[in-house]
Amino acid sequence: LHILTKILYLLNQQTLRRMCYLTIKEMANISEDVIIVTSSLTKDMTGKEDVYRGPAVRALCRITDGTMLQAIERYMKQAIVDKVPGVSSSALVSSLHMMKISYDVVKRWINEAQEAASSDNIMVQYHALGLLYHLRKNDRLAVSKMLNKFTKSGLKSQFAYCMLIRIASKLLRESEEGHESPLFDFIESCLRNKHEMVIYEAASAIIHLPNCTARELAPAVSVLQLFCSSPKPVLRYAAVRTLNKVAMKHPSNLITDSNRSIATLAITTLLKTGSESSVDRLMKQISSFVSEISDEFKVVVVQAISALCQKYPRKHSVMMTFLSNMLRDDGGFEYKRAIVDCIISIIEENPESKEAGLAHLCEFIEDCEHTVLATKILHLLGKEGPRTPCPSKYIRFIFNRVVLENEAVRAAAVSALAKFGAQNENLLPSILVLLQRCMMDSDDEVRDRATFYLNVLQQRQLALNAAYIFNGLTVSVPGMEKALHQYTLEPSEKPFDMKSVPLATAPILEQKAEIALVTSKPEKVAPSRQDIFQEQLAAIPEFKGLGPLFKSSEPVQLTEAETEYFVRCIKHVFPAHIVFQFDCTNTLNDQLLERVTVQMEPSEGYDVICCIPAPSLAYNQPGMCYTLVRIPQDDPTAVACTFSCTMKFTVRDCDPSTGVPEEDGYEDEYVLEDLEVTVSDHLQKVLKPNFAAAWEEVGDDFEKEETFALSSIKTLDEAVNNIIKFLGMQPCERSDKVPENKNSHTLYLAGVYRGGCDVLLRSRLALGDGVTMQVTVRSKDETSVDVILASVG
Repeated sequence: LHILTKILYLLNQQTLRRMCYLTIKEMANISEDVIIVTSSLTKDMTGKEDVYRGPAVRALCRITDGTMLQAIERYMKQAIVDKVPGVSSSALVSSLHMMKISYDVVKRWINEAQEAASSDNIMVQYHALGLLYHLRKNDRLAVSKMLNKFTKSGLKSQFAYCMLIRIASKLLRESEEGHESPLFDFIESCLRNKHEMVIYEAASAIIHLPNCTARELAPAVSVLQLFCSSPKPVLRYAAVRTLNKVAMKHPSNLITDSNRSIATLAITTLLKTGSESSVDRLMKQISSFVSEISDEFKVVVVQAISALCQKYPRKHSVMMTFLSNMLRDDGGFEYKRAIVDCIISIIEENPESKEAGLAHLCEFIEDCEHTVLATKILHLLGKEGPRTPCPSKYIRFIFNRVVLENEAVRAAAVSALAKFGAQNENLLPSILVLLQRCMMDSDDEVRDRATFYLNVLQQRQLALNAAYIFNGLTVSVPGMEKALHQYTLEPSEKPFDMKSVPLATAPILEQKAEIALVTSKPEKVAPSRQDIFQEQLAAIPEFKGLGPLFKSSEPVQLTEAETEYFVRCIKHVFPAHIVFQFDCTNTLNDQLLERVTVQMEPSEGYDVICCIPAPSLAYNQPGMCYTLVRIPQDDPTAVACTFSCTMKFTVRDCDPSTGVPEEDGYEDEYVLEDLEVTVSDHLQKVLKPNFAAAWEEVGDDFEKEETFALSSIKTLDEAVNNIIKFLGMQPCERSDKVPENKNSHTLYLAGVYRGGCDVLLRSRLALGDGVTMQVTVRSKDETSVDVILASVG
């Protein structure tokens, strides 16, 4: 500081001198004798060089405490009313900071601040108004007088106007006068200001005032509409954002707005927030202008209707009629797809709407130019049509697609026809005739599908229908590609085993389509998370003979986030083994961990075979170690187990700044949380689009049934959710949704047990004092049935 004081006297170079001021301000917190530069700063503050005076004021106020403030009070008063704007602004802003130290002293400068508020400089006036408000903000009467003075005399600074508007709106929210106050008139008058900043601030203030009427909102909405067409992006953004808030707060006032964009925002807000009784009225209001808005806004309306359908399912008929009318109108792909997705979601959520929805979609594909939508609807018809009371009425619509459409749509139509023949015995002869006609198609894919389905249906076997028509492949496509390639590289007399292919980790058919652009080229199927793990684990010699990877769990944290070591575990399940992958992170910068392993102690019959260490864990660098265990063979039903886990390692202390470790280390360990293996780790979800057909295909050779009482569960919804979570199986036929006001329900679950056998479960639930559950399990392997019943019991 002594050096800085001398430098201040000697330096004449502007940049370096101002750097000294910044250094002094930063050293104010770490030096006790910073006060020694006061005289130097005071000299600069009162000197003739204007470029130094402003920074000197700021630096001086930064180092001054309450005991010294009176010593510089005279200089501060002079600086506030200084003719140089930079000096005056510096003094005013510094005064705001000094209020925290000594409010009473700064309050004595109010006359000077009032004088500065009449300055012609926009920043000085703004800073002066800010200081005046903060000095008076606890005195409501004084603030009112200040507002009255400045609203009448006018201001030259647009920034000061914005502050005045904010102060006025704050008083309005707190006052009982409401919108009859002169303050509201002042804010409204600012809508006609020449500065866009002030106009927007006034409009925003009016919109955020409580209990505004439509008449009071109208001027603010009008100026925001004008901003929407401004060439300045920031104004357009601000206007749209604020109008959205208007639509959220006062949607009913904007439905009839001449600007259709604003009306759309309002109507979608009402759709999301309105009551069930208002649905019919809203649908009529939408119909009046939906043809006048662009496809982009139509998609927004359709998405809002979809959300409303889920909220009020009993109103599906009104919304279905409206959507069908929209479907007939002209529009682009995104718009049509949004409507189709909405109708499909209504059909899935409301079984009673199925026939009406399918009828609208059948009518749509008669004149549909979008291949993606046509194939999607045909798939839905094949899935839902055979289960309707009169499935034959859909055959004409489907076969018309074989006659009139392109190759992709024709192939989808053939698959849909096959599903009708497989599920409806009385329609089978007609379907066989139609498939024979399809065998003469010009496209290879269409002919191949027709030939394949014709041969399967002619066998008249439920098991074949279930395996090859209703329920397709449930394996990972990249995994199957890799397994087939490997099979061709290593010739073998054994046939290819599909059980060696990893299962698909997500039920593809039930994923809802997102609105996105469709590319002209088909996208390559990306490897799944499980495919990536399979490849990583296969590269480790100790895991080469474990067979195909069955399932990889979600990560389980074994430590708290703020502890010195962060560890999480992923369970990789193989046919007879489990590999525990521990992702470890060392959060200590003064330690290097080496030879890191996790020792596991099982509570049941699991055997720990080996541990593969992480060579080293540097600070904040993640590493992986593995522990391999064998699943019990003596008692196949004993699949659940709890492992106590301890992380063991060698510690080498290191310099935190360089990261260089010491030569010697010492052994240490860290206790982790217990890790559980449950029945869900041995089951993989798999989708069965037609559960009844899959149930018959599996057969009753190993069917077992037991009844359980769930006394602690009070609702069917809770019972269904707990069963699905505990077993980790896939709900089918939308049975995870319990209808309202029902005392009984049937839950259908499908999965694959470790090793590759399908497992199907039917759970009949009855609500009484608790929930009574009758569980029936089928599989082609008795062990998997016993495992599920033993775990539930």
